[in-house]
Amino acid sequence: MSQNKKQEGFVLWLTGLSGSGKSTLAEQLHEHLERLGKKVERLDGDILRGVFPNTGFSKEARDEHIRRVGFMASRLEHHGVIVIASFISPYRAARDFVRNLCGHFIEVYVKSSLDECQRRDVKGLYKKALAGEIKEFTGIDDPYEEPNQPEITVDTEHQTVEQSMTQIMDYLKPYLQD
Repeated sequence: MSQNKKQEGFVLWLTGLSGSGKSTLAEQLHEHLERLGKKVERLDGDILRGVFPNTGFSKEARDEHIRRVGFMASRLEHHGVIVIASFISPYRAARDFVRNLCGHFIEVYVKSSLDECQRRDVKGLYKKALAGEIKEFTGIDDPYEEPNQPEITVDTEHQTVEQSMTQIMDYLKPYLQD
C-alpha cells in the first residue's frame, strides 16, 4: 500500500447458524488480509460475549448486542480498518441497523442446513438445546431470518473452506485495490 493512499475500511459481516462455519472463515480471512498488509480487525460472537458477559439471548438482548458490535464495527471502518464480524445475528432488522451505520457493509450469508450444523456441533449446543437445557437457541426454539439479499452467499455445506474463501476474496478484489 502506498504511503500516500489511505486504506478504505469496510465491514464484512458473516451471518449464519451456529456451526455454519462463520468463525472458521473469519479467522482465515483475517489471516489472509493481514498477510496482504491490510489493517484488519476480527470481531467474533464467542469472543465478544466474554467481554460483554451480561449479554442475554432474548430477542431484545441479541438485538442490543448486535447494535453495540455494529457501532464498534462502524467506528473501526470509519478509521480505515477492514472489519470481519462473525455473529449469528439472527434478525434481519438488527443486521439492517448495522448496515445503515456503515459506509461499506458487505453481508456474507454463511449458509448451511440445520441438519448439517447439528452434525458439526463441536460445542454440543444443539444437543443441549434439543434437550431443553438451553432456551432461545437459534434454529431450535428461536428463529434465524436468512438474509434477503446478501452481497455474498457461501454454501459451506457443499463448499470447502478454500472454495468459500476464494468466493469471498473474488468479491472483495475491488475493495482491496491499492
